[in-house]
Amino acid sequence: MENNAQLIAQCEAQAKVWLSPSFDEETRKEVQAMLDNEDKTALIDAFYQNLEFGTGGLRGIMGAGTNRMNKYIVGMATQGFANYINKAFPNIQPAVVVGHDCRNNGRMFAETVADIFSANGIKVYLFESLRPTPEISFAIRQLKCQAGVNVTASHNPREYNGYKAYWDDGAQVLAPHDKGIIDEVNKVKIEDVKFEGNKELIDIIGGEMDWDYIAAVKEAMVDQDVIMRQKDLNIVYSPMHGTGRVIIPMALRSWGFQNIHVVPEQMVIDGNFPTVVSPNPENAEAMTLGMKLGTKLNADLVIASDPDADRLAIVCRNAKGEWEILNGNQTCMMFCWYIIANKKKLGQLKGNEFLVKTIVTTEVIAEIAKKNGVELMDCYTGFKWIANEIRINEGKKKYIGGGEESFGFLPFDKVRDKDSPASICLICEIASWARDNGMTLYDLLMNIYKEYGFSKEHTINVVRPGKTGADEIKQMMTNFRNNPPQTLGGSKVVICKDYKSLEAKDAQGNVTKLNMPDTSNVLQWFCEDGTKVSVRPSGTEPKIKFYIEVKDASFSGAADYERCTKAAEAKIEALKNDLKL
Repeated sequence: MENNAQLIAQCEAQAKVWLSPSFDEETRKEVQAMLDNEDKTALIDAFYQNLEFGTGGLRGIMGAGTNRMNKYIVGMATQGFANYINKAFPNIQPAVVVGHDCRNNGRMFAETVADIFSANGIKVYLFESLRPTPEISFAIRQLKCQAGVNVTASHNPREYNGYKAYWDDGAQVLAPHDKGIIDEVNKVKIEDVKFEGNKELIDIIGGEMDWDYIAAVKEAMVDQDVIMRQKDLNIVYSPMHGTGRVIIPMALRSWGFQNIHVVPEQMVIDGNFPTVVSPNPENAEAMTLGMKLGTKLNADLVIASDPDADRLAIVCRNAKGEWEILNGNQTCMMFCWYIIANKKKLGQLKGNEFLVKTIVTTEVIAEIAKKNGVELMDCYTGFKWIANEIRINEGKKKYIGGGEESFGFLPFDKVRDKDSPASICLICEIASWARDNGMTLYDLLMNIYKEYGFSKEHTINVVRPGKTGADEIKQMMTNFRNNPPQTLGGSKVVICKDYKSLEAKDAQGNVTKLNMPDTSNVLQWFCEDGTKVSVRPSGTEPKIKFYIEVKDASFSGAADYERCTKAAEAKIEALKNDLKL
């Protein structure tokens, strides 16, 4: 009780600062209402901490408070970012790109960011309206800027907004810059923020950058001839109320596809996402309208991008002709297989190519790369780590693709974040190739499993909001470290990897060092039967994530898919019991 009283007092003190004239009347009223409420839960959640950069930058629920997304938190973050940029580039006038997606308050936040940068003497290229995240990354590189900001909460629920910070390579910031920016942000008081912009330093950009970006996306194409033969591929696309609504149909047409249909209800720009519970392509519910239209039009595949158009979802027809939603591991696996197989067939592999995947993504990709003599690099979750591998190897090796299980892929290196416009065009090329060879995407998936091994992946999100939730997640990770499982799903754990200590321990107690660029709060367990379980707290949301992958060596073709899937699901349930989930 004493600790709780101290926390309430601390939050009340923080909140009273927000009653000063530095904050607008609406904000002051919202804060005063929290202070007056006998139930202090809302006050604590809004003020118990400062919103910090995680794996995706700033992200949080919109509202008043230090732990919320609002123009003051955005303002202080941008002032700190501006201070850091000016210190990092003292001999030039730095330049930045600023964009936003369809979310509520997105334009206001983006204009606030642009004003603050310009008030600090930084040149700003502000997109005229909402644009995809990958186009922001592309523009930073194209305009040779030193940094950038995209105001987006990606696929999060409607009450969220966020702030992705980018560096001069077009990738989200990594150490030491992320820590340096946070240090600068922590020094900023509200009265330090220069909200009054210098309009002479703000240039509005749009159509010309769209043109350059779409031209660059065509570099991800592997085989134009197969597209020309199958240009009537019947495609249904949804932007899920977001930024892909113009760019993605244009990009598909530029590749040669001519039979493109859109989901009209989801072409409407709306930060409330009225046609979905959550605008997350990982949720099957979000694809309902697309599949309904796909059925009506007898489409070959249904595709969607999330609100900021960095992630994609793919729905194809299975052996029964019914819609089958592919998961992020399957799409990533299919991309990697196609890029390797067809670049090899066309003589485009020179021997210095590499792929990248995150450590929680399916190990089938490792088998594909190994069998084909292509180097595969494993990295942490978050596309900034894939971008880091591209940057490290630039000029020495050729990047040909990289992705993660959470529906993100990047098939070319002109962008340094996951890219749904390029990936959607490429998956349509893959569908064209499959049809050209008498197959569907589903048939191709079955063939890949047959050659490289069947796996079933499942992600469990344990949501624990607020201060008490954060404490509970922290304790869960402590318990797993102190008492790691000896068996999972009836199979012996043979390797335990702890990326916080950067150590791997085998069943005999032998310890080896993990070669990673930084530490991360992730645990992994590998079992004798090929099972892999990964555990990590989310860097952007109040949850802890469990990534499960199970194998089945008995898979010999499409006829086994249903049986192997059911067996894998039963095993996943056993694993959940072992993990007390």
